[in-house]
Amino acid sequence: MLRGMPIKWKITFLSFGIVLFSLMMGEIMFVGNSLRLYNDELGQRLLVTARTVAQVPTIIEQLSQPQKTISINNIVERIRVINNVDYIAVMDMNRKIYTSPLAQDIGTQSQGTDEAPAFVEHTYISKAKGDLGISLRAFVPVMNRDNNTQVGVVLVGDVLPSVWTVVWGIRNQVFITLFLSLFFGVWGSWLVARHIKKQMLELEPHEISRMLLERTATFHAMHEGIISIDNADKITIFNDKAKRMLKIDQDVIGKPIRAAVPDEQLADILQRNHVLVNEEVRIGTDVLLYTRVPIMLNEQIVGAILIFQDRTEVTKLAEELTGVRAFVDALRVQNHEFMNKLHTIGGLIQLDHKEKVLEYVFQITEQKEELTRFLNSKIHNDQLVGLLLAKINRGRELGIDVVVDRNSKIDRFPEGLDQHDFVALLGNFLENAFEAVKYEAEKEIFLSIDQTAHALSILVEDTGCGMREDEQAQMFEKGFTTKDGVARGYGLYLVKSIVDKGRGQIEVHSELGRGTTLVLTFPLTSP
Repeated sequence: MLRGMPIKWKITFLSFGIVLFSLMMGEIMFVGNSLRLYNDELGQRLLVTARTVAQVPTIIEQLSQPQKTISINNIVERIRVINNVDYIAVMDMNRKIYTSPLAQDIGTQSQGTDEAPAFVEHTYISKAKGDLGISLRAFVPVMNRDNNTQVGVVLVGDVLPSVWTVVWGIRNQVFITLFLSLFFGVWGSWLVARHIKKQMLELEPHEISRMLLERTATFHAMHEGIISIDNADKITIFNDKAKRMLKIDQDVIGKPIRAAVPDEQLADILQRNHVLVNEEVRIGTDVLLYTRVPIMLNEQIVGAILIFQDRTEVTKLAEELTGVRAFVDALRVQNHEFMNKLHTIGGLIQLDHKEKVLEYVFQITEQKEELTRFLNSKIHNDQLVGLLLAKINRGRELGIDVVVDRNSKIDRFPEGLDQHDFVALLGNFLENAFEAVKYEAEKEIFLSIDQTAHALSILVEDTGCGMREDEQAQMFEKGFTTKDGVARGYGLYLVKSIVDKGRGQIEVHSELGRGTTLVLTFPLTSP
């Protein structure tokens, strides 16, 4: 029955039960306190009545001279009626009863068990069970003032009411208290239950439990890493895929994000409050594509959720394809260049200039071999050599003089970077330089790669159109471009990501109409 009951009614009945129990306990204490106060008040009233009777001269005289027959019953009865007590008994020192509510007791000796102290001049209140029921009795000694001796005892008693009689006497207060307490208790319980149900989005506990289990299973089954934090930067969601991607093998739920995630960059990303979609970040040697969305509740940000995918292999494949495309461009350019050279040789043969043909062939061969020898001796990576040859040949095709500093050299890469990263770096820099000089009268690009024991520097200088200061400030932002066409604005953004990955620095010096110089510097760890 309770399993299927809505949470609203469960809370209402529980709160009502607590209120009712508290009310019953309060009423019991109230009735008990009322009885105690009633007994205290009744005892004082009985003592006053007993003292009044003990000081009546006729009663003192009768008890002092028992041989005289003095009627004291009427006097005592009047006092009893005036003070509204159930009975008054007057006894001499031999415990002979002179007045009693029961006529058959007059003249007999009292057999009470609580009377002894009264016959030795003690005044007190006692509770005893008699013929009329449980009574509260006050004992006062009667003293002869002439010789200051005790001549008897006055007993004044009143039958105690039952608990039900006391409750019935205060029934109006009890009923009003019960009604108001139960009314406001039920009303308050209903309001509390409705408020809790509203905060629970009108869902029952079993529905919330099922949703939590389904959500947890869904998060752990996803192929994307998911991390969620609350306003206190404590982790509320951290699925299995995120643990594998970040190489975390312990439970981090409830821990601060900075204590659980070793990479500060990822922790910083989670703390920003605006939406980011498909952004790239490098965590160690891995490339992650992430989307961050703030968690809103009642138009207030209460946390953030980060969804990310491992794009390391995809990025490497893209960089590989960039290098392959460069080689394809190199082959196309060389094919075009060789066709031109073959046409020149064919023309010289037709003119029967055999000596000039041989001279021309030797000249071309020497130039190619000299450039290839230089690059192979200084650049100890086939992919970079192939890229530079392709760019130099493409520059010749476009009428651009691409000059490689003869002091350039590179035999190892900065920590965290490889040949794919440098193919992307040099390819993007040289392509941007081609774009900058293609409409200039003087078309020259200078490239220098300098390697020392502690640093690796790359310098690319062109005689192009240059950039304004606002363009320099935005050139590495994702999507920013000064060129026409779609799919632009990602080359330098990729370059900046690679530089950050290698803990490098970029310096830009540009002047409108005079060209641009880019300097990259990477730290090198000792081999």
